[in-house]
Amino acid sequence: MHKGVVYALLAAALFGASTPFSKMLVGQMAPVMLAGLLYLGSGVGLLTWYALRFISSRGKQTSGDRLTARDLPWLGGAILTGGIAGPVLLMIGLTLTPASSASLLLNIEGVLTALLAWFVFKENFDRRIFAGMVLIVIAGVLLSWGQSSKLEIPWGSLTIVAACLCWAIDNNLTRKISASDAVQIAGIKGLVAGSVNLLIAVEMGYLVPDVHVIFNAGVVGFCGYGLSLVMFVLSLRHLGTARTGAYFSAAPFVGAGVSLLLLGETPSTVFWIAAALMGAGIWLHLTETHGHKHTHVPLSHAHAHRHDAHHQHEHDFPWDGKEPHVHPHEHDPLTHSHDHFPDIHHRHKH
Repeated sequence: MHKGVVYALLAAALFGASTPFSKMLVGQMAPVMLAGLLYLGSGVGLLTWYALRFISSRGKQTSGDRLTARDLPWLGGAILTGGIAGPVLLMIGLTLTPASSASLLLNIEGVLTALLAWFVFKENFDRRIFAGMVLIVIAGVLLSWGQSSKLEIPWGSLTIVAACLCWAIDNNLTRKISASDAVQIAGIKGLVAGSVNLLIAVEMGYLVPDVHVIFNAGVVGFCGYGLSLVMFVLSLRHLGTARTGAYFSAAPFVGAGVSLLLLGETPSTVFWIAAALMGAGIWLHLTETHGHKHTHVPLSHAHAHRHDAHHQHEHDFPWDGKEPHVHPHEHDPLTHSHDHFPDIHHRHKH
């Protein structure tokens, strides 16, 4: 299995598994307060990890792929849309929309992510990928529909759709900087978004919960939002936005499965139908092949790499021969043919 797929499925599993635990916490504080603590736990945990890693390696391990000044607009846009605006719009929508409708509408994020990637950011796709995305989305819809036989769509649903659009924009903007350090990206996003959301909650008059509740929310946030986002960024690096979003759409299924285990419920027929559809969609993606003659334009960036067909460059510093290694490097023009994904080296036109 391609490592980009593994990263995406790990991201989905971590995020999906965090949902039942978040539901256990939401009764102990206001939703907007919980959103702030989840993101803050993610940011604090990841930046602590980043600092310890930096100290242990004396700066050598992370010096090559750190965020640069040209990455900041993309990161700022991702934080503003996905870390701040998205959660706030969702909280507003939840006050006006039944939970069953909200769960159903949240599946729109995967669709909007793919549509933006394909038609705005010009990421390549074919009929097989499109069909797989459709099956995964239908599975998510069925899973949400099975939670309630009643579906009501009041005007508040528009804000939830807007929240999904914000996260879709976030996913596509994050792809632009996915070659940079994933831990640094996710850590900064969590710290900034968490702080802003927490300030919003305090300004709205909500009380800060007890220390043990804060700790529990921080742990859930670190795993379900922090580590999940690290895996998501790594998948973006290897698969592109639409394919990563498609695999990440498995998160609701993982969340439902964990909920069934925790609550001891018996899976319904709809659950198994959704599982089969999602499995078929993922199979279509896993068995995809896309290869043709293509030309790599000159490119300069930094990321962990091995000296494969795409990395035949000299070093202007002493190199001990260890791989993978990280440093800024340049790609010369190259024309060849092989199977590939729209990763950081294959964002060419067709």
